[in-house]
Amino acid sequence: MDAHARMKATAMTTLSVSRRRAHHIAARRSRWLRVAVALLVVLLVAAPARALALRDDDETDWMPAVPGWIDVDLSEQWLTAYERDTPVFGAPVSTGIDGYNTPDGEFAIEYMTEWQDMWGDDYYLPDVPYVMYFADYVAIHGTYWHDNFGYPMSHGCVNLSIADAAWLYDWASVGTPVFIHY
Repeated sequence: MDAHARMKATAMTTLSVSRRRAHHIAARRSRWLRVAVALLVVLLVAAPARALALRDDDETDWMPAVPGWIDVDLSEQWLTAYERDTPVFGAPVSTGIDGYNTPDGEFAIEYMTEWQDMWGDDYYLPDVPYVMYFADYVAIHGTYWHDNFGYPMSHGCVNLSIADAAWLYDWASVGTPVFIHY
């Protein structure tokens, strides 16, 4: 075989080895790409769905299948914000006085506004801050006209200090469940 033919055969063998190596590398990359895509699907689709599912034990059977919710204890005059079963915020409240009782039950925040005038037959309150309606004309909101939290003082709303209402307003969103009970 002449020198030119040997060079051509060596080049073909080198090319063949290079193609096999490239194919092997591409196959490995393809496998890793499939694993990466599968992992991404699990993280983006399956994990959030699992995060919203309840654990199957007696302690959490009553809990909502949502990441955040608000609990108002009328007997204790206390509001607690939860992320799953972990309390993340607590504050004293003033709920409805006799005759203007705060409704108990299961609700959800329906509407939120940063400021709103409120009035009734015997009161007018301009610029009430951090208003979160959860029932017809009943809201959780900041209160500047009293600081007697821990005792019923309102016409049915759940009164918070302005600082506490600001925190809750930033944390909550429309649809956040609100559980009010004695």
